[in-house]
This record gives sequence, C-alpha cells and structure tokens, in this order.
Amino acid sequence: MGLDLVGFSSRVLPTSVGYAADRRHSRGGAAASHGFLAWRSHPRAALKDGVVCSTEDGGRAESTLCVSAPSEDASRTGGVAADLGRDIADGITASQASSAGRKKGGRLWRRPPGGDKPARAPRRAPVRKDPQVRRVLVNNPDVNAILSGVSRESSIEECNSVLIRLEKHSDVKALDFFVWMKANGKLERNADAYRLALQAIAWKEDWRRAELLLHEMVAVSGCRLDARAFNGLMYVCAKRRLADWGTKWFHVMLEREVQPNVSTFGMLMGLYQKTGSLKESEFAFAKMRECNVKCVNAYSAMITLYTRSRLFDKSEEVITLMKDDGVVPNMENWLVQLNAYSQQGKMEEAELVLQSMEDGGVSPNVVACNTVITGYGKVSEMQKAKEVFHRLESSGLAPDETTYRSMIEGFGRADKHQEAISYYKKLKSSGFQPNASNFYTMINLIARHDDSESAAEILRDMRAAGCQCSSIVTILVRAYGTVGRMHKVLPILQSCFYKKVLYDATSCSILVTTFVQNSLLEEALCVLREKKWKDSDFEDNLYHILICSCKEAGSYEDAVRIYSQMPESRTHPNLRICCTMIDVFSIMERFTDAETLYLELKASACVLDMIAYSVIVRMYNKAGRPEDACSVLEDMDKQKEIVPDKYLFLDMLRTYQKCGLLEKLTDTYYRILKSEVECDEAMYNCIINCCGPAIPVDELSRIFDEMIQLGHLASTVTLNVLLDIYGKAGLFNRAEKVFSMARKQGLADTISYNTIIAAYAQSGNYRSMNYFVQKMQDAGFPVSLEAYNCMLNAYGKSGQLEEFSAVLQKMRRARCDFDHYTYNIMMNIYGRKGWIEGVAYVLSELKSRGVEPDLYSYNTLIKAYGIAGMPEDAVKLMQEMRIKGINADRVTYTNLIAALQRNENFLEAVKWSLWMKQTGVVGVGARP
Repeated sequence: MGLDLVGFSSRVLPTSVGYAADRRHSRGGAAASHGFLAWRSHPRAALKDGVVCSTEDGGRAESTLCVSAPSEDASRTGGVAADLGRDIADGITASQASSAGRKKGGRLWRRPPGGDKPARAPRRAPVRKDPQVRRVLVNNPDVNAILSGVSRESSIEECNSVLIRLEKHSDVKALDFFVWMKANGKLERNADAYRLALQAIAWKEDWRRAELLLHEMVAVSGCRLDARAFNGLMYVCAKRRLADWGTKWFHVMLEREVQPNVSTFGMLMGLYQKTGSLKESEFAFAKMRECNVKCVNAYSAMITLYTRSRLFDKSEEVITLMKDDGVVPNMENWLVQLNAYSQQGKMEEAELVLQSMEDGGVSPNVVACNTVITGYGKVSEMQKAKEVFHRLESSGLAPDETTYRSMIEGFGRADKHQEAISYYKKLKSSGFQPNASNFYTMINLIARHDDSESAAEILRDMRAAGCQCSSIVTILVRAYGTVGRMHKVLPILQSCFYKKVLYDATSCSILVTTFVQNSLLEEALCVLREKKWKDSDFEDNLYHILICSCKEAGSYEDAVRIYSQMPESRTHPNLRICCTMIDVFSIMERFTDAETLYLELKASACVLDMIAYSVIVRMYNKAGRPEDACSVLEDMDKQKEIVPDKYLFLDMLRTYQKCGLLEKLTDTYYRILKSEVECDEAMYNCIINCCGPAIPVDELSRIFDEMIQLGHLASTVTLNVLLDIYGKAGLFNRAEKVFSMARKQGLADTISYNTIIAAYAQSGNYRSMNYFVQKMQDAGFPVSLEAYNCMLNAYGKSGQLEEFSAVLQKMRRARCDFDHYTYNIMMNIYGRKGWIEGVAYVLSELKSRGVEPDLYSYNTLIKAYGIAGMPEDAVKLMQEMRIKGINADRVTYTNLIAALQRNENFLEAVKWSLWMKQTGVVGVGARP
C-alpha cells in the first residue's frame, strides 16, 4: 500500500542532439536527431506489384511496404497531383494579390516567430477523438500570407521553408503544398520535404499513405532513407502510445538496413515504457547495443520496465551493462537506479547510488530522498529513514507530501504507533493532505494498538477528505476485525459520524453484516433498530444475507432472533427469507414452526418456485412425513412452468421410494431422461437405488452400464440394490459380476454377502449358497444372523432337516442371538412337520429370552396348531393377540380358517370368515 515509485515520467529525446524540436510542442524540449549514419541503398531494386524487390536474387521480395500496386498514389504527378498543384498555385496567386490589402490588426491564427503555441487555437485537442484531426485549421488569410512569396520559380529551399511554416499550422494544407511541390518538380532528392510530409501523414495515422510515400521517396525522387525519415513516424507513435505501429516502423528500418540513431531508440523505448511492452523493449534494447548507440533514456526505460515487472535481477543486469558501456547517467537514470534497489530493499546499493550522484556533482533532490525513504520503509529500517529525512532538512530542501507519506507508511509497516502519528500530524501541519494509503495504514496501526481516540480523529479526517461513508466503514471493520477487536467499532463510530452511517443503507449493511459474522448480534440488532433509511427491498435483502450468514455459521438461534426482529411485510411474506427460515427450523428439528411458515406462504399471494418446493419437500422428509412431502409434490405438478433441477429430482425420487409409489418413480425416471439435467454420480446412484424395483431390469442394466462407462463410481448401497434385484429376477450371472466388482473396489460388505446368499437360498442353489458363505468367512466377515436365517429357511422348506439341524448347531456354537425371524422359521418348520412339542419348546425359549411373539410368530403358531389338530388352541391364540393389542392380518385369518376347516369345524370357520369381512380384511371365504 506504500508509495509507488516504480517508474518516472520522462522526456525520451535528449535536447543536445539537435534537429526539429517538435514544432508543435517546442516548450517541451523534446527533439528528434538528424542521425549520423546514412542508409546504404540496394545496388539494384525495383518496384514489383507494390513490393520493393531486389533484382540480385531473382526478383525475390525483400521488404513488403504495401499490399497493392501504388498506381493511384505513386503516379499522381500527372492527374490528381496536377489538380492539387493548380489549387495551390491559385492560392499562391490569390495570396500575392491580397497581401497588400490585408487589414492591420487582423487576428492571425499562426505560431509567432518565437515558437510559442497560439493562445487562441491549440495545436491538438486534449482528448483526441479523430486521428485525422490534429490541429485547428488556419483561416485563408493566414495561408495566403504564408504562400505569398512562393511561385513555380521558387527554389527547393524556399519551398521547404514554406512547407515547414504550413506544417506548423495545418497538416492538410502542408500535404496539399507537398503535392504542389511534387507536381512542380521540387521533390527531386528533397529528403527534408519527404520527412515533413511523413510526419504530417503520421499525425493523420494514414499508415498506408506513409508506406507509399516511403517507396516514392526512394524509387521516384531518388532520396536516401535515413533514421530521420522514420523518426517522424515513431515520434507520433510515441506521443499517441501506438506500440504496434512503432514496432512495425522499427522493423521496417531494420529490414531496409537503415541505421537507427539515439532519437530512434529514445522514442521507441519511451513508448514501450509507457505501454509496458517488455518483450519488444528487450528486442529494441539488444539492437541498440548491437548498433553501438548509447541512449541513456533507453537504459532508464529498460530498468523501469524490469522494476515494474519485479524482475529485479534483470534491472541490476541493465545497470551493470550501462556501466560497462560507459554511459553517463542523467538525473532520471540515477532515480530509476535508486528505485530499482529501493523496491527490493537493497538499501546498501541504494546508498551507493546516492553517493555516486553526489560524487558526480548531482545534488540529491527531494525525489531521490523520497525513494530512499520508501526503500528503508519497505525493510522496516526506520531509524535510517529518519536519518535521510533529517539529511534532507539539513541540506535546505523542504520535505514534500510524498516525504511525509513515505515516513507514515514506513512507520506503519514497522508497527511504530507513536512515530506514525507524529509524522501524520506533521503532514497535516505542513498543509498537506494524507492519501488513501496513509488512511489505511493509520487505521490498521491504530487498531493493533487499540487507540480509539486517534481512530476517531482519523475517521473525521477521512470524512473531511471526501471519503465515502461506506469506504470508511469497510476499512474500519476490516482493521478491527483482523485484530479481534470488532466490539470497539460501534463506540468509535458513535463518537464521530454514527448518524451519517444510520442514514446510509450501504454503510449500515456493511456494519451489520460484519457484526453478525463476528458473533456480535446485540450490536447488529442495535444498528438495525436505529437505522434511518427506508428501502423495503434493500432491507429484505439485508435480512436475508444476515440470516444466511447465521445459518452457514451454524448459529441457528441467532438466525431466529434476527428473523423475529424483522418488520412485518405490508404486502406478503418474503419468499427467500421464509424458505431459508424453513430450512433453519428443519435443521433445529422445529418442524412445527417450519410447517407454520409454509402454511403462511401457501395462504399468501406468494407463488412458490422450484427452490421453495425443494426446501419444503426436504423439510417434510426430515420430519419423517413423506406422505406430506408427496402432497407438496402434487401441488408443484399443478404449476407446469416449474422445471425441477437436479437436487429436486433427487428429493422426489427419495420421497416416492419412502412412500412405495412405484408408478411415480417410473414417471420421474423418464422425466429425468427427457429433461436437460446432467446426470452425475449422485444422480446415477439415486436412480438405481430408488427406481430399481420400478423400472425394467434391462433398463436398469443400461443405466448401470452407462454410469460405469462415464467413469462414475457406484456406491455400496447401489451395488447391493443391484444384487437384490438381479437375485430375485434369477439373473445370477449379472449378480455375480456386480458382486465381483464390489469385491475388487473394496465395497462389498456384510449386506452384500447376505443379499447374494439369500438369492441363492431362495432359488434352492445350496451349493452356491454355501460357496458364498465360505467366501464371506474368507473375507474376514463372521457369518451373520441374516445368512444363517436364510440357510435355515432354505433347508427347512426343502425338508432337509439334517442340514437344518446342522445350521442350528453352528448358530448355537457361534452364540448367535436368535431374533424373531429365527424363531418364526423354527416354529414354521416344526409346525409343518406337526412337531407340536418342538413348536412349544421354541415358543418357551422365545419367551425365556424376554421376547414376546410378534404377528408373524402368531401366524406361524396358528398354522402349526391347525396342522397338529389343535384348532381350539389356535382360537385361543387369536384371543391372546386381542389382549396384547396385536391386530390380525389376512394371513392370520386365513391360517385360522384353514385350521378349523382341516379339523372339520366348518361352522366356526364360517363365523371367522364373516368376522374377517366385517373388520375390512380381505381374505378367502370358508368352504363348507
């Protein structure tokens, strides 16, 4: 944030080289040099289709200057040139006739002989809108005065003098006179006229015409190209920052073997410095050293460019090259050397440069001292910075605002509180104003040292300097938030311009949001209560941001408090805020409050959108009420314009799965396929998990294959769902492929083994069942109770009682805790065999474990008693179920009626059948 001393504005042309100081800006002291090496023309050259070609190399094009043949422009001496020549001749004749009758005291819009700009007509407007317009054109009497002494018999020198005077006033008139000179044979070997015309064309940025004129200068007028011809073009490029065109003309010079001079490199490197063209500047700098041209300003530009790019090693290399090349530094060069070392904190080298300046007879100025002070500030050596400051004062130089600002920045970086305040006060007492960097530094320094009184003073100064309230508040809260003193912000503001903050919505929002993010809820609520601005939309957005901040931070109670302080809406509830609060209440498991908000939205004029429905569906699912979530989805389907996104589709699938709505799952699946929602890994897994039982197996396989081909990973749940579906469908080859994939990916768990064991057990493939039981043990999983139950059920139903007993023995040795399902299987198998004693034993064992029979146990017992010829006991079990509050289902009544019929109690069977119909249970009727 400190003072930026990288690069200095400079004149790129040395005043000691001579030739044509830019006559439009003679006060600037910039000059273009004549050059000292002439261009050596090619032995044999010809113009072929607008291309300068060498005849020594088979007519191969050597330097392309124009795209098309210059038939129109290069041969204007006969057609258009003659007409223009006649116009100029007429103007000359008219000027000679009217010069005697010119009024005295008439205003002449021309440059006075001393070279100053005319006060009434600036040469170029400050903001250049059209490259064709460079100056205000002179009026006809002025042109006539200039042309009064010219005729066809005038010499070339006289014509050149007139051309120079016209060029000072008007590019257009100068070029018209140039055409007249060509028509009258005044351009033969007249390189000076071409240079003036080229520069006039450059101000118009008519580069095509400049190319043609360069060709004409050599091929038609027999002039020799030198650096001065190109310098006029480059001067305009440098002034207007046209880096691409400047580079092009430089390369044309090199292709034409024209030797660049000091002015060429000075202008070009200055242009690159202004435009930051590092690569081009490196090329030009290398060419300068190859040509043995020593331009100190080029070295300065190169050092500045490297320093700006923070390529300090290369900056030092250029300084070394400068010494090796014997280039004597000027003031600007000393300063850029100082800056290069100071920016990287090499203060010993910077002091040596400063000493070299003094040894060279250059007295250190304020800029040099400021640069060194800035460098010491960067490395926090403020004692030496103070020595430079005092040395500056003792040398009779007055510190300027940059000096004080650099001292403030340095002490701020060094965390010197009192010293920074001292120089801050000196800056103000000297009549200078702190800049934005000083304000920022001081606020951060004061925050670290907990100086609230000084903070209030700085804030008042910032306000007096015209800083926006919002910017001041932003700097303040960042500074105090960084050091963990946010609780000091409100008292500081209350001591200076707190009322201004209350009237500014942006400042209030910044302040309140920062308070909430730093858990200062009371301060935030205080500001919200005292605010003076009125903007309901902005206020709603602010409250929404605050509630979202609390939600993201997990401060749900704070979110509720902020919501409670919101002013009541005069129209209808804010949809975004209500949705966020529904989500907050859901996280807090305050589902009643969440549902109340939903019902308020539903009763209001608000139209729910896709996000709102997504939040509400998720709320009901978290509350364990998927049926209500389905009802919300039905309401959503009535709004045809709502298109679910990926997340809402996922919620829809999970909701319909929980409710067992297979048809809805199928419809949602095909809706997803038709939508533009991109299926990612989560979507593929959810589709398989939820829609597996609802869509055809082949379609399920297609989705799974597509998922794998796209590189997505299936979850363990997904693989287990596929195992279950393939197993129940009897597709064991596919099931084993899925199981193999799960094992290779390390996703196979106990449920995976249980699922495939159950599939083989249900199909009666006992060999494969036992194979996977062994695989389960080999994988380090103990045989689960579920696997044992599958084996028991399979062996029992197939009548393989020896294997059934063997599995029971394994379970007892493994000390498995039997569950209801285990006992029900045993009672079912013993009941089928009519082993009522075994059933009674299992029942007593079940009760001895403190476990009561469930509905399935009673159904199994009733069936067993029927097979054993004990219908009365079966009826007693029905009475026992009523006492225990267990509701009979269709299987219960079916088993009881079958038991009564088996034992020829037909009348009793009819009674129970009628009773079953009265209770609403659909079942089979009793046959007599």
